[in-house]
Amino acid sequence: MTRIGIDVGGTNTDAVLIDGARVLGAIKTPTTADVLDGVRTALDELLSRTAVDPATIAAVVIGTTHFTNAVIERRALQPVGALRIGLPASASLPPFIDWPEDLARIVRGQVHMVAGGHEYDGRPIVPLDTGAIRDAARRMADAGLTAVGVTSIFSPLTAECEQEAERILTEEMPDADITLSHDLGRIGLLERENVTLLNACLQNLARTTVAAFTQALRGSAITAPLFLTQNDGTIMRAETAGRFPVFSFASGPTNSMRGAAFLSGRQNGVVVDVGGTTTDIGYLKDGFPREANAAVEVGGVRTLFRMPDLLSIGLGGGSEITADRIGPQSVGFRLLQKALVFGGDTLTATDIACAAGRIELGNPAHVANLPRATVQCTLAKIGEIIADAVDRMKTEAGDIGLLAVGGGSFLIPDRLEGCAEVIRVEHHAVANAVGAAIAQASGEVDQIFSNLTRDQAIAAARQQAEARAKAAGAATDSLKLVEMEDIPLSYLPGDARRVRVRVVGDIAPNPIEPT
Repeated sequence: MTRIGIDVGGTNTDAVLIDGARVLGAIKTPTTADVLDGVRTALDELLSRTAVDPATIAAVVIGTTHFTNAVIERRALQPVGALRIGLPASASLPPFIDWPEDLARIVRGQVHMVAGGHEYDGRPIVPLDTGAIRDAARRMADAGLTAVGVTSIFSPLTAECEQEAERILTEEMPDADITLSHDLGRIGLLERENVTLLNACLQNLARTTVAAFTQALRGSAITAPLFLTQNDGTIMRAETAGRFPVFSFASGPTNSMRGAAFLSGRQNGVVVDVGGTTTDIGYLKDGFPREANAAVEVGGVRTLFRMPDLLSIGLGGGSEITADRIGPQSVGFRLLQKALVFGGDTLTATDIACAAGRIELGNPAHVANLPRATVQCTLAKIGEIIADAVDRMKTEAGDIGLLAVGGGSFLIPDRLEGCAEVIRVEHHAVANAVGAAIAQASGEVDQIFSNLTRDQAIAAARQQAEARAKAAGAATDSLKLVEMEDIPLSYLPGDARRVRVRVVGDIAPNPIEPT
């Protein structure tokens, strides 16, 4: 099946065309301020270079840092109404309590806290105050708010309060985008509420971005379905991405990890993805990124939901080199104008690599006079920085295989302390786009089951996960269980247990439309 994978980064937009396990073509173009122009340019160049008929393309998968960057840069965010259900509990820590003040000023539209919620064992704290919810909805509507985030205490265990709140909000604010916390996060009120509010403030941007991607496809005569990559290494339909843009947070490094696994044939190891500004380090486990088990900050906001376990350091091909430091400042997308080898005036890591003969770029004569001792010392220091970062990500002693990918992977030495081998793969510079192209659809369930045996609970969770994977576009005959864990909860009645199941499958030739 012929597919196109595109990764829209902050510096470059990469695109690849694959057919099964073969990469038929790959291109790298500068990212543009207008997402539509950048994606359209990448598509047109890829189709021109490969001479493929657009009608034969079965799917287009796009990975983007657009939503993450919006939060980090504090741009294109809309004000949100925060509705928390939990009084009289939780009143001392209102919504946005731990947000950076500059971000809170942008996103905090109104805050409403009402009575309701549940205890950890499923019992109501107090009856849900539906009148207060209706009053809050009217106030938010009067203020012109069009995005609402709803969080109820222990809603991942019992979502009744959030669902009833959604019903009331829809009656009073029929055009509002409503995000429910149990659709996104896990147990942990503040972190779950935070990701809910982040998702809500991205609704307008998500809608316009998905529309731009779709328009770019149609402008290139591609009628194949559009998918976006998620931060667990799988895909979601474009319409799902429009509702849950936070699922794409950190999807760029995740795409690189999946691409590294595909290109190398390795299912386990550490992946080091060196870009123009940063280096991302993550671990592959059975072909998928290892998941973070702790809270992860996005733009200074603590969140606790499905995120890859990553370490990012300020080292890349555009890192500026001075007498006493390497990065984290970078020339970024200005590398072709600023680096010495391209006639610029700034010494970068790329210049050092060119002077050492690791890569041929620009005019080598521009770096021929760099002192050899400076070049060797800088390369040794870069190796130490990478080795230290890899060691920080290890969970057990011993050497491990390292997969080197990214446009700046020439900075990774062939031998690295703590690594059994350094593996360099073909198409390493566009591994992120390859990871997007080969991504599979997935379905995940993470919930509490009561009054069922262990086998019955796992079977019920797997059935739900498979249904979600098929709704996401997976072929039924390709579904495979990739993660399963169950934890007995002795403090809950009815032989309760938390069951988490994830299944993945290849994109179906004609994906079933969600109902």
